[in-house]
Amino acid sequence: MLICLTASHKNAGFDTLERLSANAEHAAPRILAVDDAVQGAVVVATCNRFEAYLDLDAPEGSSPVPVVHEAIRAVGTAAGLEPDELRTTFGFVHGNAVAGHLFAVASGLESVVIGEGEIAGQVRRSRERARAEGTTTPDLERLFQRASQTSRRVKNQTGIGGAGRSLVRLALDLAESRVPDWAEARVLLVGTGRYAGASLAALRERGATDVRVYSPSGRAGKFATSHAIAAVTKADYAVAAASADVIVTCTTVEHHVVDKAVLTEGRAVLAASASDGLKPGARQLIVDLGLPRNVAPDVAEVPGVDLLDLETIRIHAPLEELGATDAAREIVGRAARTFGESREELDVAPAVVALRKHVFGILEDEIERARARGDEDGRTEAALRHLAGVLLHTPMVRSREHARAGEQRAWVDGVAAVFGVTPDAAVSEVSRPQSATGAADAS
Repeated sequence: MLICLTASHKNAGFDTLERLSANAEHAAPRILAVDDAVQGAVVVATCNRFEAYLDLDAPEGSSPVPVVHEAIRAVGTAAGLEPDELRTTFGFVHGNAVAGHLFAVASGLESVVIGEGEIAGQVRRSRERARAEGTTTPDLERLFQRASQTSRRVKNQTGIGGAGRSLVRLALDLAESRVPDWAEARVLLVGTGRYAGASLAALRERGATDVRVYSPSGRAGKFATSHAIAAVTKADYAVAAASADVIVTCTTVEHHVVDKAVLTEGRAVLAASASDGLKPGARQLIVDLGLPRNVAPDVAEVPGVDLLDLETIRIHAPLEELGATDAAREIVGRAARTFGESREELDVAPAVVALRKHVFGILEDEIERARARGDEDGRTEAALRHLAGVLLHTPMVRSREHARAGEQRAWVDGVAAVFGVTPDAAVSEVSRPQSATGAADAS
């Protein structure tokens, strides 16, 4: 049974999302440990979304609610949030609706900016992280694989996101009125992570040429070299921050990288050295794209500073472009229906059982022939049984590999092509809680 617990800008406050996302690392293994019924978990955490996709091995007719409550408790413990608060915050999606929800998320249909480009990569990386942590299952692998395919189809076949809309571009659109001339603006990019490349590209589109980068984690030099901009050292950071017309922060560190102390220190150095700082009366704009927040609230106490953060950006998000969105949702709906219809069909376990039945049927016939010819000591029978085991070994290993990669169809089709074996109606009644791995291990 597939289940999704979802908290986003639509049903949760920014502070809650920030705490959930800040503690998302290794959340999937925590969830996996709450109950044996939780077979797999993939967590998607972005600046405006925290979602846990669960694969539950729940007996037919049983309620998943107790297990879900334990999963919520594990998330709350990690984030320092009360389970009761999260239970009223999280949306709950289950069954076939999970595919439709994830496909819409990956396609940017549930984002602050409809059609934003970053979310597809974030969904893909969530699957990769879960795979590295060993928390995926065949169903979750296939679900996320289909989500990536659907997002590409939406991007290629509709106008949604065609103008390259994104959270970064929306932020800079909102900043336009405060930046008279991007070509003259001194810009400091803080961070080399999630949104850094997109931020730099969007800045250049607007004509910004004086862009420097600083990285709290020490990656500025590499990023600067690959993007042909100047890097700022830790020693020069305060001065660089104080002299910038625009600061764009996009790091994933869990502490503030811009605060009142940094700006005050930098301004003091500039004043003492009579260096070229901000012009008298000029405004300094800080765009905070980080989650957790990269900019401390106390920057509001610094004269001349304007702060544009994710919460403000969300409020000003534009309305959907109805035509493109409707077409995108139709693609997502079809993909979700196809996914639901094919889940049982592509379960590799019935094909594993059918292949073993086929091979051992041939084996028993050959053993009978050997006995009829006088296999008194049973050596021929033993050799035939050993041979059957050896021949089945590689297909069984491949069944596990393909199932873990979400590529059941390739294995099932291969068995049909090579052996002429397809699961019959009786085999198809195999209970779903029996995994492909479990069936294969019987060998």
